[in-house]
Amino acid sequence: MPATREELFERFKSLGIQTKTRDHAPVFTVEEARALRGEIEGGHCKNLFLKDDKGGLWLIVCLEESQIDLKAAPAKIGSRRLSFGKPDLLMEVLGVEPGSVTPFGLINDTACRVNVVLDAAMMAHELVNYHPLQNTATTTIRSADLLTFIRSLGHDPKIVAVA
Repeated sequence: MPATREELFERFKSLGIQTKTRDHAPVFTVEEARALRGEIEGGHCKNLFLKDDKGGLWLIVCLEESQIDLKAAPAKIGSRRLSFGKPDLLMEVLGVEPGSVTPFGLINDTACRVNVVLDAAMMAHELVNYHPLQNTATTTIRSADLLTFIRSLGHDPKIVAVA
C-alpha cells in the first residue's frame, strides 16, 4: 500500500524538515497549477517519470518552465534512450497517479529502482514546490531538505543541468 500524505509528513517531521502545504482543486497540467497557485513562493516544478530501453527507471525533477529534450537527456544523465513510464508502473514504483508525479513519491520506492535526477537550475532555488503524493495540494520545501529527504530513502540523486 502506498504511503499516505500523513505518513509523508511524518517522515519530514522525523527528519526535522519543515514544510508548508496548501490545499487546492486537483491540477493535471502546469497551466492548471499556474492558475491556482496564488502567492506560493519558490520554484514551481514538474516531474518526468521515464523508462529507458533497458528497463531502467528515471525521475527527472525540474522547474515547470524547463524544456527537457528526451533525445539529448540520456547523454546528460547517463541513461539509455528514454520514454515515458506507463501509469501502472508509476503506481507500482512511486505509488502515485499521472498528474501527481512528485519526488515525494520516492517514499514508496523502497527497492530504490528509480534513478533520481534533480535539475541544477531548480536546485538553485531555496524553496521548491511539489504535490504531496496527490495533485490536490502543493508542498513547499527547502531544496536542501529535499536532498535530505531523498537521501534518507536510500537514493543518491544526481544534480545535473538537464534543461
